[in-house]
Amino acid sequence: MSIFPSRRRVLAVGAGAALGAGAFGAPTASASPAAARHAAGAEETRTLDELYRAALAEGGKLVVYAGGDTPTQQDGTKAGFKARFPDIDLTLIVDYSKYHDVRVDNQFATGTLVPDVVQLQTLQDFVRWKQQGRLLHYKPAGFSKVYDAFKDPQGAWVATGAIAFSFLYGTAAVGSDAPRNPLELVDPKWKGKIASSYPHDDDAVLYLYKLYAQTYGWEWVAKLAAQDVRFARGSNSPGEAVFAGQKAIGVGTAGSAVPSSSSPVKFVIADGHPFMGWGQRMAILKQAKNSAAAKLFLNWQLSTEWQRNSFNGWSVRTDVAPPAGLKPLWEYPDAHLDGFPRFMADRAEVERWKQTFALYFGEVKGDPTPGRLGLHPGA
Repeated sequence: MSIFPSRRRVLAVGAGAALGAGAFGAPTASASPAAARHAAGAEETRTLDELYRAALAEGGKLVVYAGGDTPTQQDGTKAGFKARFPDIDLTLIVDYSKYHDVRVDNQFATGTLVPDVVQLQTLQDFVRWKQQGRLLHYKPAGFSKVYDAFKDPQGAWVATGAIAFSFLYGTAAVGSDAPRNPLELVDPKWKGKIASSYPHDDDAVLYLYKLYAQTYGWEWVAKLAAQDVRFARGSNSPGEAVFAGQKAIGVGTAGSAVPSSSSPVKFVIADGHPFMGWGQRMAILKQAKNSAAAKLFLNWQLSTEWQRNSFNGWSVRTDVAPPAGLKPLWEYPDAHLDGFPRFMADRAEVERWKQTFALYFGEVKGDPTPGRLGLHPGA
């Protein structure tokens, strides 16, 4: 349900209902809400090599559930981790976050927990799991350098990736008459030339479309619906359609705003017009079987070495400068960083927006792009 693509590649440019403990069983006594609210200690001081040795002594295994759109979307992360820590047996399972979160809830309820680490777009789940005492309070090295809105003060979770959704276009396909902002996407000249991920299938795309509707009005939404947009599941699908030359414009996908004269695609961020950004949250589950390896993974993800490899140029750390021509994500007011967590927390509002967009664009069709993974992938 979210994308957190390979850091090396994002098409060359670059949620689960908040069900309470009553639905899935109360937290165990050892994971009480009071314990979960207890402040974590200081930041990790061990080096990555020291953490690596601890992970090997523990058994050298690690299971991560990551939000994403395709089974291979985290291959760059896996390759980077394996290159740095070759003796860790890493299993990284990609699925829509809206399936991973309820999968974890069901595993809690049935005593069959598989992952050690969760890395998801469903931001509201981390708040709920913290309240339920499900998360290990831990501050990896560099925690103090993470932008404040991208971390829990007690270390229950921390964002390790800064992601933005907007629209993009193929430079050759649009020629000299490129759309400068989302408002121009309803120009009749783009009819039949736009691909989009379904806003009512992915909550981040949904929030982007909500911003569009609130900024430009429902008349704009109706005009877009008349543009013969090709909707598909997966936020990867618009970019793939543009790169394949199938469509000129892709809406509701990630990309890099780093200026480039060589890329065949341009990701659009226009002053005064909305896009949306967020920090992809990561946490260690308190019941994790491989907590030492989980700590290694968080420290590596948050390291300056890895943060500088961000696929879109943005880091969650305040001490990692973006490339020339790019500001830190939190310095773009049109990214609405504060709005997305609030939106995700109000599941009734989310459902209203989903059903409203279904009236305009039709119901979601198609198989989930990561496949159907069942109850216990990675076990």
